[in-house]
Amino acid sequence: MNKPCAQHAHPHRLVQQSLSDLTQKLRDGDRKITGPRQAILDVLRRHANPLTNKEIHAALGKEDCDLATIYRNMHTLESMGLVKRYDFGDGAARFELVEGETDHHHHHLVCRVCQTVVEVEGCFPAELESALATRHAFTEVSHRLEFFGVCPRCRTDAPTTA
Repeated sequence: MNKPCAQHAHPHRLVQQSLSDLTQKLRDGDRKITGPRQAILDVLRRHANPLTNKEIHAALGKEDCDLATIYRNMHTLESMGLVKRYDFGDGAARFELVEGETDHHHHHLVCRVCQTVVEVEGCFPAELESALATRHAFTEVSHRLEFFGVCPRCRTDAPTTA
């Protein structure tokens, strides 16, 4: 379950975009403003960390939105560039809102036991990315980086693995 701990929650990510701004992006992309889409966007803007489709479904509460609708809408929102998909190696795709016109670049620290996700603000220097691109004759280089470990809550119960 994706539960941000209090000391690592990043409130700056919670209300960066208003729901009206997000629905305007749907209009700009010639997409309908449906109740389920608005509800999904609202859930994502209220969570600091990426959520699975099932976590989004659980957070919707009594909204009239089934899991299949969430899967379809996440695909649409991703193709429009409103959400970013993450794969933390456990077979579940996770999604978070893209901030503004360009995504706020960050990485994650993920607990291998409970899947708690902590946002990591720091990043590799641009010089390293540029050097790798030059050395291997690549262009348009970007990167994603996730760190994995065991969080303090799970550390006492989890067996250590290499």
